[in-house]
Amino acid sequence: MEPSATPGPQMGVPTGVGDPSLVPPDYEEEFLSYLWRDYLYPKQYEWVLIAAYVAVFLVALVGNTLVCLAVWRNHHMRTVTNYFIVNLSLADVLVTAICLPASLLVDITESWLFGHALCKVIPYLQAVSVSVAVLTLSFIALDRWYAICHPLLFKSTARRARGSILGIWAVSLAVMVPQAAVMECSSVLPELANRTRLFSVCDERWADDLYPKIYHSCFFIVTYLAPLGLMAMAYFQIFRKLWGRQIPGTTSALVRNWKRPSDQLEDQGQGPGAEPPPRARAFLAEVKQMRARRKTAKMLMVVLLVFALCYLPISVLNVLKRVFGMFRQASDREAVYACFTFSHWLVYANSAANPIIYNFLSGKFREQFKAAFSCCLPGLGPCGSLKAPSPRSSASHKSLSLQSRCSVSKISEHVVLTSVTTVLP
Repeated sequence: MEPSATPGPQMGVPTGVGDPSLVPPDYEEEFLSYLWRDYLYPKQYEWVLIAAYVAVFLVALVGNTLVCLAVWRNHHMRTVTNYFIVNLSLADVLVTAICLPASLLVDITESWLFGHALCKVIPYLQAVSVSVAVLTLSFIALDRWYAICHPLLFKSTARRARGSILGIWAVSLAVMVPQAAVMECSSVLPELANRTRLFSVCDERWADDLYPKIYHSCFFIVTYLAPLGLMAMAYFQIFRKLWGRQIPGTTSALVRNWKRPSDQLEDQGQGPGAEPPPRARAFLAEVKQMRARRKTAKMLMVVLLVFALCYLPISVLNVLKRVFGMFRQASDREAVYACFTFSHWLVYANSAANPIIYNFLSGKFREQFKAAFSCCLPGLGPCGSLKAPSPRSSASHKSLSLQSRCSVSKISEHVVLTSVTTVLP
């Protein structure tokens, strides 16, 4: 991410600031009044930007926190994929809570107001969050690719997922150290450095012009272009397996020898209300698994697509600026400023978009979100369903409702099997 826009004298700094001999006696008051009236106070279109940032801040923090709580409080949601989703949410919470306020102030004031230490820390955490997000999405794609396309080659476990998450953070924290090393805070107008932190910038300082070109070219390839290309190939193969061909390991003989439930029951001399044979139940389980995998794949592909779209503008702008040296003498400075500001906001909007995607495309997450909001808003349902039921209460509930559910499950299973077999040759 671009840590700051680069302000300068072309922003409307009062004439004569650079020459101390031309400063009038009452310059201090006039200058501070000017800063507040014409420079620091948000303009009309900047209030829209502030509202957009505040909305993203609230949605990202609340949504990603609910994602983490949903997986933590429900053992049945502690799957390998959900562990990686929680890791992605943690990275989003980090960048939203620490980096978003700083980016908003930089975009509004076009000045770095947080001193030398945070000039290194905040851009470093931004880069780490990008690396964590990319690596997490890559591991999710790799896990789904193995599970669906090559299920016999690799077995994913929760322990391996936790180890992979620790490795993701270790690699990201180590690889992004150069980003912190090159960040320096300086003042565009040194004669004002002791009076105000306005007109200060937090930018990269390299020993040679060649180094930033190499660094940002590698950064773009490693954190954006190459991972997205590999993930696109993985999801393309997953799409072909789930929607084009049969998943390896399923019983294709079962499909070839399949008979409709009514025919099977007649062959066995049973009535239409009898329970389907074990082979029918096995096929129903495969159908349910196929549907669940398709839903998960759709959700993950949407998450990847939104990530690619949200990070594309800032990635391209950084390459154009750092590698090709554009925007140094831009004639239309306001348009360049608007492009960078909107691209910064898109990065944080991606953090807010992920929980919304989970809500619309995952029934389990949607149930947990509703249960969480029902605790705060009346009329949305019973509160407290976020907590996993105790073994005793769940056992008693099952014993009380087992008899009533038995006949219903037989009828529903028979109906589902009949509807499934209508699409078979």
